[in-house]
Amino acid sequence: MTYSIAARCPQTGAFGIAITSSSICVASRCAWVSPLGLVTTQNVTDPALGPAGLALLRQGLGAGGVLTTLLAGTPEPAFRQASVIDRYGQVAWHSGAEALPIAGVAEGPGCIALGNLLTHDGAPAAMRDAFLADPALPLAERLLRGLEAGLEAGGETGDEHSAGLHVARTYDWPVVDLRVDWDEAPIGALRALWDRYAAEQAAFESRARAPATAPAF
Repeated sequence: MTYSIAARCPQTGAFGIAITSSSICVASRCAWVSPLGLVTTQNVTDPALGPAGLALLRQGLGAGGVLTTLLAGTPEPAFRQASVIDRYGQVAWHSGAEALPIAGVAEGPGCIALGNLLTHDGAPAAMRDAFLADPALPLAERLLRGLEAGLEAGGETGDEHSAGLHVARTYDWPVVDLRVDWDEAPIGALRALWDRYAAEQAAFESRARAPATAPAF
């Protein structure tokens, strides 16, 4: 019921996830970012994998070790899809035998697309390819283009209803944290949010670093 694209930007060191689902509030359960790595958890979701994985990444464990530990600690991992990207851009993923059909995975340099209950298994590859198409763009824009490509490739067998776009870099708080928790066209709504937020993102970060010299409201 979910598809996602997650990546590390080699130019900035930022981590980000774009995700959508036919379920309500997908981003609150399935997408976890930090300045030291990311975790996605989907299909029959165990949200506990997110904070546990970020804690292990903060301790310096690599993507493969984090994923192995998470799968060892979750009930019935055959029902889970999960991915981890670490500070070195290493990618690890799991798509269990009980993932809702059609499930698909497509990995690229420092990125991973996962999906389940898809119209066809080529959607993750379309997401990955769209993400990789223009590396000069900001990470959030590239992730959103990947998510839009997944929708154009058929998306879910049911209608999408929620979506999220999250990027972390440098700070313990995400520099992009946009969510559409219920909408008839959540990816379009997320695009509208991002287009508005993108113009103001740098000002918000500047106010955190140096409020005396930051742009006025």
